[in-house]
Amino acid sequence: MGGSVISVRVDEAQKRRLDALSARTGRPGAFYLRRALDAHLSELEYIYGLEADAQAVRAGELKTISLTDLEAECGLGD
Repeated sequence: MGGSVISVRVDEAQKRRLDALSARTGRPGAFYLRRALDAHLSELEYIYGLEADAQAVRAGELKTISLTDLEAECGLGD
């Protein structure tokens, strides 16, 4: 498999768990690290994107509308 190389430092417990999983399954540790990235990278991007949006709202850099105006715009008002 082609790709870029990334070096990551993990604590001893994580390394032992990864090594044990690799030994038990016969797959390299890199396989499980890629799976973990695939499983969680989108989630992290979403979370940090929301945090950036919230910061932009607080700084007045992102336009917002009130809930009342949104309901009226969508025809959901009382």
